[in-house]
Amino acid sequence: YLTLINMTYWLTLDEALAVGSQLEIAAINGTDIIPLSPTLAAQCGYSMDSDPWGNTKVFVSLLGCYVDNQADETFNLGLRIQMYGDGLSKKVQHDVTETCSYSRWASREILCDRNYMEVSTLMVTPEVPVTMDGQKAVAPNSIWKMTFHTPDSKVMVLKDAHRAGYGAMTTPTRLVLRSPYNMPETYAEEVAGVPMEVFSVSTYYKQVRRLAIIVSAAACPTGGLVFTDEVITWYVPRRIPPLISSAFKILETHMGINGQRLDKTMMAIRRYKLSITESHVVIELPVGSPDGYYKSHAPDYSYHITYTVEPMLELLWRAEDTRADTRYKVLFPITTPLMPRPPHVTESEVPEQKVFNVLLGTFLHDVSLLNITFTTGVLTVTECNARGFDFQEHRFANSSKTFSLQVPFSDEVVLKHNPNPLTTVYFLPLVFGLLILPEQIPFPHPAELEASLEDVVLPTTTGFCDQDNFYISVKYGSQGDNFQIMMLHAGSWRELDTELYSLTDNNTHVSIVVPYTAPDTVFESDSIRARVDLLLLETPNMWQLNDLSLACYFPLTMTECYPNGTVTALAVKVESVRNLNPKYLTLSDQSCKPVFSNDRFAFFSFSLNSCGTTRTFFDNVMAYENEIAMHHSMGKHQSRKGLINPDYRHTVSCYYLVNDTETMAFRTRPRNSDPKADPGVGQLVVQMRLAQEVSYDLFYQTEDYPVVKYLQQPLYFEVELMWSTDPRIALVLENCWATLHEDRTTLPSWDLIVKRCENLDDRYIVFHPVVADARIHIPAHVKRFSVKMFTFTTDETVLKEQIFVHCDADLCDTTKPDGICSGQCASPLRDAKPLKPTGSRRVLFWLCRVEIITEHGQDVQMFINDQRG
Repeated sequence: YLTLINMTYWLTLDEALAVGSQLEIAAINGTDIIPLSPTLAAQCGYSMDSDPWGNTKVFVSLLGCYVDNQADETFNLGLRIQMYGDGLSKKVQHDVTETCSYSRWASREILCDRNYMEVSTLMVTPEVPVTMDGQKAVAPNSIWKMTFHTPDSKVMVLKDAHRAGYGAMTTPTRLVLRSPYNMPETYAEEVAGVPMEVFSVSTYYKQVRRLAIIVSAAACPTGGLVFTDEVITWYVPRRIPPLISSAFKILETHMGINGQRLDKTMMAIRRYKLSITESHVVIELPVGSPDGYYKSHAPDYSYHITYTVEPMLELLWRAEDTRADTRYKVLFPITTPLMPRPPHVTESEVPEQKVFNVLLGTFLHDVSLLNITFTTGVLTVTECNARGFDFQEHRFANSSKTFSLQVPFSDEVVLKHNPNPLTTVYFLPLVFGLLILPEQIPFPHPAELEASLEDVVLPTTTGFCDQDNFYISVKYGSQGDNFQIMMLHAGSWRELDTELYSLTDNNTHVSIVVPYTAPDTVFESDSIRARVDLLLLETPNMWQLNDLSLACYFPLTMTECYPNGTVTALAVKVESVRNLNPKYLTLSDQSCKPVFSNDRFAFFSFSLNSCGTTRTFFDNVMAYENEIAMHHSMGKHQSRKGLINPDYRHTVSCYYLVNDTETMAFRTRPRNSDPKADPGVGQLVVQMRLAQEVSYDLFYQTEDYPVVKYLQQPLYFEVELMWSTDPRIALVLENCWATLHEDRTTLPSWDLIVKRCENLDDRYIVFHPVVADARIHIPAHVKRFSVKMFTFTTDETVLKEQIFVHCDADLCDTTKPDGICSGQCASPLRDAKPLKPTGSRRVLFWLCRVEIITEHGQDVQMFINDQRG
């Protein structure tokens, strides 16, 4: 589009043509095409301005070079526009021509354009010579020389002035001089606080029969701006001494934008103000008016913006002494200083929805979001949306924009940590990768999003009991298996021993089976009520997530009274007496000690006419009582007895009917002969098994062998008379020993049980009591003992990484207690010696093979092996 604006042509190129192209302007001068370089354009009165998006304006002075001037009234302009696309390979060419008329010339016209200063002066009317035939003789005006005032004088002929870059020409009525800014022959001067650039020349030109001189000057402002966040104020001196030497009167004042005048109505709409003070002409422009444009910048990767607008000031004044008019017009592009606009990150998430909802902005329309960097890597906008992150760009009527992003808490790019057991802090660090167009300038903007939510579901514990075990179930919470299971043992917490208890894990629950006699249970009372305490501990924060205290009554027989006057009693260590050591318990007669004890139990077996047992009668009942307690002597030579710990006392009572009559009904019939007994022949079966733990509830099966045991781990043996229901039969272990080979007679060997008692040279052999339960109906048919794992060595060398255990068992008649049925270790041989020479010494080791051979020749082989060494 080509438009005449006062003394200039204004050519506008559409953005669709200019964007992304390299633009060249050439002047059409007849048949010649003259490319306009920046230097030639400033010398000849051409200027061009483009915004970053390719909107281009070309200004041409009516008095410029290559403009066809007809009597300073009609002007013909021709321009060739050439645009080159990608790699200068695609060329687009447009020729533009226009004819305009302009005749409102002032005596002096001064134009301050972007790249040059121009002054044109009306020449004195030359004398017109008359020829002999009365015809007028016409001689063109020609410039001879020019004197530049800098303010020192410097003389140049016209050719030298052109070569130096100045423009100088005459039209039919005017002298036109033009100078680019910052030339050697121009100078700076401050007028009323405003910096100006001055161009002053005395021009000598030839007329018919005489030489004329015109003094020309142009002064253009190069500053005078005051910026605030809301308003740009432009000060232009009201009186410019290089241009005005006497009194003057301002006749017209006009303001415009982009070279076009604005009327008062449009100025009011745009909120522009034009005023004249004693020293200045003042123009005020609001920052952000629609006649300018904003632009994004990123110095040091920090987001800034500028605002650019091009006001125009046009003055017409008259000198009072010469009555000559001067039209003074300034085209003055203004760009504000960089204004920081740090983007704001606004979080608007609703934690219960578990989604980060972030809004980033505000940006100008020339900013694009290229990618986002997460902790796991960089994702483009397209990849973000494909992953399920909702990314959107929001544009507004004022051409600004924001970006929004939604990221679910569950995505792996979101970091999580728990400041306390119930709270989760979700943390999303990210970097927005932004791009300024069309310059392709990248800049990042980091952001850190954080949300806190009490959304942790803690693990829960439940439990129940049967006659033998505690059954505990731990249900995982939202954090999975982020905890350790702790058991209370001897007053302190320790981690659950997974080898001691049966555990089942199905990824949602952990099931634990704890026998009521396990080491981690406690007895609350001797009634018998057992309890297990469990704690779920999160490490390393040591948070107690949940706990369980489960207590149940179990069918444990504490006292058993036999018709033959024998009593068995069991004392247990209860929670209320933590310092109790059961092995030091005695009956009323302190010489009556437990026949078996460990750190939790003491087992007594005695007759009612011994151990300080008392007897009382009431009605038809005979009552026997004794007391299990811990006694001590008050002094070395004192006989008075007392209790060490009076908190533990267990009374053993048995009740018998003194006189009882049983009535029986029977019928008789004559028999043909006297009864006689037929001798019976049969086979009694004895088996020997290895239990997994001291409770003797679980035994190793055939497929479990070889069984792995470590050094000093206990081996729990049980020898049982099978399939017999005769209570008169008792099983007694006569001798047990270990060898290196299957042959029971080989050496070396080591005695475990000697003549029904533990080998006193081996302190690791222990007999365990047997009580009736759902499996064992006749305790006399079963014997139990334990020995800690060992092996044989000679000269510190392991002879073989396995052992075989052999036992001789006797079956006896309990109705004849004076024989071997007097009991297991009824008369311990304190000076017992090994039955067989060993030729070696006993050394504990952790790799063994066990073979058990029963008395009746039935072999049961159990292999214990371990590849871990």
